[in-house]
Amino acid sequence: MAKSDDKNLDRIVAEARNARDSREQGYREKALKMYPHICGRCAREFNRENLHELTVHHRDHNHSNNPADGSNWELLCLYCHDNEHQRQLEAQRGNIGDEVKEDAATFNPFADLKNMMDKE
Repeated sequence: MAKSDDKNLDRIVAEARNARDSREQGYREKALKMYPHICGRCAREFNRENLHELTVHHRDHNHSNNPADGSNWELLCLYCHDNEHQRQLEAQRGNIGDEVKEDAATFNPFADLKNMMDKE
């Protein structure tokens, strides 16, 4: 690859990162002003020192869908946000649902717990 191609690629990547950062700053700042600084899943509270650990989650997973009323956003801590995206990935792969998958665990260690407790 020629040097001019490398420079062009570097410029394109830098522009894309800048656009992403400015877009994120826009909706993040709006969401932080709109909602209390509490994780929507675990209810952990955030203050000035740890506010960087509170993220904006897009409910429909579309980062371009940023309505002014914030209806597509929820504030989640880093851990709950990661968990939400992992659940989404697993759902897309078909690992979540009512039907038991062939590789899913079927053993229930508490299946007979009531009977065991009644014997005592």
